[in-house]
Amino acid sequence: MIYWGEKLEEKISMLPDSPGCYLMKNRDGTVIYVGKAVNLKNRVKSYFRDTSHTPKVAAMISHIDDFEILLCETNLEALILECNLIKHHKPYYNILLKDDKHYPYLKVDLREPFPRLEITRRMEKDGAKYFGPYIGANAVRQVIEAVRDVFPIRSCKQTLPPTRQKRPCMNSDIGRCMAPCAGKCTEAEYAEMMTGVVNFLNGDYAPVLDKLRKDMGEAAAAMRYEKAAKIRDKIRDVEGMMERQIALRTDSSEQDLIAVAQDGLDAMIQILYVRGGRMIGGDHFSLPREGGEDPGEVLAGFMLQYYENAGLIPRNVLCQVLPEGMAEQLEGWLRRKKGAAVTVAEPRRGEKHELIALAAKNAADALEKRNARRTVHEERTVGAAGKLGEILGMDRYPRRIEGYDISNTQGEQSVAAMVVFIDGEPAKKEYRHFRIRTVEGANDFASLYETLNRRYSHAAKEAAEGGNKFAELPDLILIDGGPQQLRFARQAILDLGMEPPTMFGLAEKQEEIWLPEATEPILLDHRTPELQLVQRVRDEAHRFGIIHHRALRGKASIHSRLEEIPGIGPARRKELLKAFGSLKAIREAEPEALLRVKGMNTPAVEAILRWRETNK
Repeated sequence: MIYWGEKLEEKISMLPDSPGCYLMKNRDGTVIYVGKAVNLKNRVKSYFRDTSHTPKVAAMISHIDDFEILLCETNLEALILECNLIKHHKPYYNILLKDDKHYPYLKVDLREPFPRLEITRRMEKDGAKYFGPYIGANAVRQVIEAVRDVFPIRSCKQTLPPTRQKRPCMNSDIGRCMAPCAGKCTEAEYAEMMTGVVNFLNGDYAPVLDKLRKDMGEAAAAMRYEKAAKIRDKIRDVEGMMERQIALRTDSSEQDLIAVAQDGLDAMIQILYVRGGRMIGGDHFSLPREGGEDPGEVLAGFMLQYYENAGLIPRNVLCQVLPEGMAEQLEGWLRRKKGAAVTVAEPRRGEKHELIALAAKNAADALEKRNARRTVHEERTVGAAGKLGEILGMDRYPRRIEGYDISNTQGEQSVAAMVVFIDGEPAKKEYRHFRIRTVEGANDFASLYETLNRRYSHAAKEAAEGGNKFAELPDLILIDGGPQQLRFARQAILDLGMEPPTMFGLAEKQEEIWLPEATEPILLDHRTPELQLVQRVRDEAHRFGIIHHRALRGKASIHSRLEEIPGIGPARRKELLKAFGSLKAIREAEPEALLRVKGMNTPAVEAILRWRETNK
């Protein structure tokens, strides 16, 4: 048995037989895990006395230096406290829901005299009716459009009834609004129409389709074929909405179906939303490092965080599996949050079990697709970097790759771009620009020498004096150019008495990779991830350099135009640009504003006004 030290052993021996929460801490005092227990003594002891742990728990235990406990009266109190502690501390080894999006709902407040449809991302206890959630803004907009195609509901934000009658808008002219603002309908007539809207949003399409088919038949019989065609299109829209929703053989209550899939490393939670007896959509949540944990514990931990801030707590929550006794505890917690009856169940047979099986199938599919995407992503990033290192003869993995490119216009405004890729992905906070200082004209060789010399000089200075802008050196350097550019860049580092990392040049014509002292280039298949990584680094360096160079050219152009004005020297040009930011703003500025600029006086302002007159 492992001896954990005097401090921990004393705490372990004094653990109480009580429900509560425990907080595991590392050497720095950071909370790395929060858990709950019906019996703190048995649960917490198991971490320090048992040896059969999952890899995740074993990794967590290896970092424990201390722990705290918080006693509770009931298991439900422990559940709620655990959820709050996880939200506050965000421990590394807990399930952390990073998805903070709020799905849109449709809101209808029938207490208003002439209600309208509103999009909202939060449900309030305000007496209004809410429909959803809809998976994405596009989905909710499609529903609104379908409703307005069938029902002439108002879309304006006017306060109704109006203090005085107004002229109806175009929506009224084309039959898409009952125009209550113009007195074209009564509150009772509008309310009757809204009953159909609410039924429609609840999934009762039959009355709407019956009415539309009847209207289409009447229009066709009266030989109003254009109107009949429009109604036919509305029928197709409604039928399309019906087809996009999976009909269920359940009651019409609200249900969330929750299941989990695991692969030994990670877990994927799937929620399917059932509203009005129809499945209206679903969503999945990836839970890293939860693939080896008890599925019931994973689902219970997920539900605590998900429903803590959920806009809608449904009437029924169906779960694939939960720890023993947890369904009743979650049910009580959800009832308190909803302020109404909620049931939490683990169906074992029948239709509801089939629905959970459908959610589990979706979870497994989402996990498989996530893993496939991750495999492709790793192949294009980390895998490509590793393969590139092997091809270049490196004895270690090139974690940090830096790419360099020179941009200028006929030798003017030369600028060097340094981009950084870490583990095969852009690290944009590490990007740097260098204004070329010592080189006259278009000389990429000398410009690269200056750039690499300055970059490594900064690194040496920061190593001696501290700093972090250039402190981390690259494992691999890409130079946009052939053998000559590469030679000058490498010599810049050698002349500082420093050892260059692996470096190569990329000659753009045939994407030739040149190593120092090589007599023949390396040619890679264009379909390989490693060459595509090299191209991404080169293209990113080129893009980054061009953007900065354009900005410099723009500033230079403004300076040159301002040089035309007598009496406006370098100091005043600098202050004018600092104050107004652009040539256009200087042209449009009032004389009083120009006069307030540092260094300006009345003759200088008059000179600018004369220049503006002659350069209109």
